[in-house]
Amino acid sequence: MGKYDALKLENQLCFSLYALSREVIKMYKPLLKEFNLTYTQYITMMVIWEEEKIIFKELGKKLYLDSGTLTPVLKKLESKGLIIKYRNKEDDRVVTVELTKEGRDLREKIIEVPEKIYCEFKDEEDNLVSLKKYLDSLLKNIK
Repeated sequence: MGKYDALKLENQLCFSLYALSREVIKMYKPLLKEFNLTYTQYITMMVIWEEEKIIFKELGKKLYLDSGTLTPVLKKLESKGLIIKYRNKEDDRVVTVELTKEGRDLREKIIEVPEKIYCEFKDEEDNLVSLKKYLDSLLKNIK
């Protein structure tokens, strides 16, 4: 092993994860375009669909997004009528994000997107399940 092998791009775990992430997100783009959503808006809506109502800070934790990234995403989703945001009456530092009727309706329309993505990985079902479990484990242990 050469002195600089550790610096080769091909030897970087981070690059493989980065490149794969970008490629998978690219696969979502045409599917989400029909619903006028970006990938970040989509994953944000996934959490909100699951929770119905969630505190901003908790939403950021679930998505691994800081407030500087999440705030414009929520503003855009609110302008589309998919969510509402409001401050807690007892503590105005606490912001709640809640699903609207339009947001619920979108969930029904967009339900086939995960299956369409999954189908892109023909014959890789077992590997995908194992990879997902392993990545979740790694992510949990990093924190």
